[in-house]
Amino acid sequence: MPTISAGEFRNGVTFEMDGKVMTVVEFQHVKPGKGAAFVRTKYRNVMTGAIREESFNPTAKFEQAVVERKDAEYSYNDGDLYYFMDPETYDMIPLNGDVLGDSFKFVKENTMCKLASYKGSVFAVEVPNFMDLVVTETEPGVKGDTATNVTKPATVETGAQIKVPLFISEGEKITVDTRTGEYLGRCKE
Repeated sequence: MPTISAGEFRNGVTFEMDGKVMTVVEFQHVKPGKGAAFVRTKYRNVMTGAIREESFNPTAKFEQAVVERKDAEYSYNDGDLYYFMDPETYDMIPLNGDVLGDSFKFVKENTMCKLASYKGSVFAVEVPNFMDLVVTETEPGVKGDTATNVTKPATVETGAQIKVPLFISEGEKITVDTRTGEYLGRCKE
């Protein structure tokens, strides 16, 4: 397996430490006036999401972890299991809800996602950054309320709750940023 030194750390680099897969969140090469240089690193355990900060000698060696990303189409869920279809083999891949992440609440059936896995074990589902969703429930806007940046709660077709401007009504299709849960605008159809 290829190795990587701490001096080669960059954001997004994955490496193995103590049998666990870590990804570099931030790094800084420090060369103090006296003493040896070091690499101040903030890294995240990809399985648990825990973030730690540590300083390494630039020559410290780690095994490079190869994270595989594969396209898969979200099909349906049954209880706690969510099923994804491999578009090449048509195999169904069942996943527990705990690997999905917060942004998955905006994903509807038949959406292409990326499954991130390490040594055959899926640890994360990467969803599209933007989803076009239909507003299924919201209160009607009050006529004459023209204050800017006033929002009201709305429920979209996946069941997720978001804040939308007052002029949005039920049945409209809107674009949502899945990373922040923010309303971006009406769909241009």
